[in-house]
Amino acid sequence: MAIINRTPDSFYDKGATWAADAAFDRVAQVVDQGADLVDIGGIKAAPGAEIDVEEESRRVVDFVARVRSAYPDLVISVDTWRAEVGRRVCAAGADLLNDAWGGADPALAEVAAEHDVAMVCTHTNSVTPRTRPHRIEYDDVVAAAVESTVGQAERAVALGVDRQRLLIDPAHDFGKNSFHSVELTRRLDELVGTGWPVLVSLSNKDFVGESLDRPVNERLIGTLATTAISAWHGAHVYRVHEVAETRQVLDMVSVIAGERPLARAVRGVS
Repeated sequence: MAIINRTPDSFYDKGATWAADAAFDRVAQVVDQGADLVDIGGIKAAPGAEIDVEEESRRVVDFVARVRSAYPDLVISVDTWRAEVGRRVCAAGADLLNDAWGGADPALAEVAAEHDVAMVCTHTNSVTPRTRPHRIEYDDVVAAAVESTVGQAERAVALGVDRQRLLIDPAHDFGKNSFHSVELTRRLDELVGTGWPVLVSLSNKDFVGESLDRPVNERLIGTLATTAISAWHGAHVYRVHEVAETRQVLDMVSVIAGERPLARAVRGVS
């Protein structure tokens, strides 16, 4: 799942895909690099300028329609917690609603059911969207993530969302400190063990930076190491900035796991 930021102030790309044409060129690039999904977002996760429903919609709705027209078979996700924005992007052709703030707007699941689209259910410990965690504590962060995400998924099913179109996301860094995010990675198999497909959003996050004492632009290696471990534990979808590098990591883990053949085999056999 490749990240497409329709924002001027994202923490990683600093607005590189703020302009619509630049964002569209980015879609072409990541598809060529092996992305199976694109995740389009109109608001950065961190605190910042207030972005209302109309401005968020202006940033993403027409763009979703443009991508849908150009890539009829591409899975288009939209990163939003607002039901009204979700309703508009679904009408424009979105396939998936990535609720990064864990049900902050409960009506978003109703929109997913209404439009028969997929949805990501995340664990954020009910923090207010676009706020940073402060002295967050858990008795067991993994148990909390399982309880929250599975509960959201079951509620979505009860509302009419197809069970096969739901994913759960422990939401590294969201409502968590770095110790929590590392623990979630170490025990990710417990989320996979719920039977719900697991999405992980690891790319260049603060827990990687704090683990290695690296700034945002030097977190690729740590991100890829975390990706490999998550893949070994059985995660299904990876929300990333660096698509080509992630694709190679996932393919390599699949080869080691016996799920994918070697791309070529000549050493010692020919």
